[in-house]
Amino acid sequence: MKSITHFIDQILEKILILLFGLMVSVVTWQVFTRFLLNSPSSFTEELSTYLLIWVSLLGAVYALRKQAHLGIDIITSRLSGRTKEVSTYIIHFFIILFSLFVFMWGGIRLVWVTLQLNQISASLQIKIGYIYVILPISGLLMIYYSIYFLVNEKNKSFQTTISKNYLN
Repeated sequence: MKSITHFIDQILEKILILLFGLMVSVVTWQVFTRFLLNSPSSFTEELSTYLLIWVSLLGAVYALRKQAHLGIDIITSRLSGRTKEVSTYIIHFFIILFSLFVFMWGGIRLVWVTLQLNQISASLQIKIGYIYVILPISGLLMIYYSIYFLVNEKNKSFQTTISKNYLN
């Protein structure tokens, strides 16, 4: 499981770097065409908005993976021992539930509806469903990382128990 997680981490980091770099380039182009050429580009505002959606959702996944998510840190940093372990299980359980129902179920429904309605973006002329496909993808990744943390937390507590009981 660690090798799969490491592979996903590497892909996620590269995608985030690429998307963020692309977003900076698109916004820079928008500023250049608007203020220096006095002829604003027609697609850059829409593209930067869609890139922001993707960067935000994948960034939330990345923050969860690095345990840099604000909600997790505030709750667990002040606890210790068994209370911290139980709170970690509860937090990841709710992350899994939220990701399953909001991102996965709601995201798949949103993608399906927008593809069925054939909604097309105004200037890029692409199907809006393709933009929203990041919702179930990020939900799936959040579920995976939460399960990964739960499995690792269980292994850590098991190893701690063994070291306390048998190695002392």
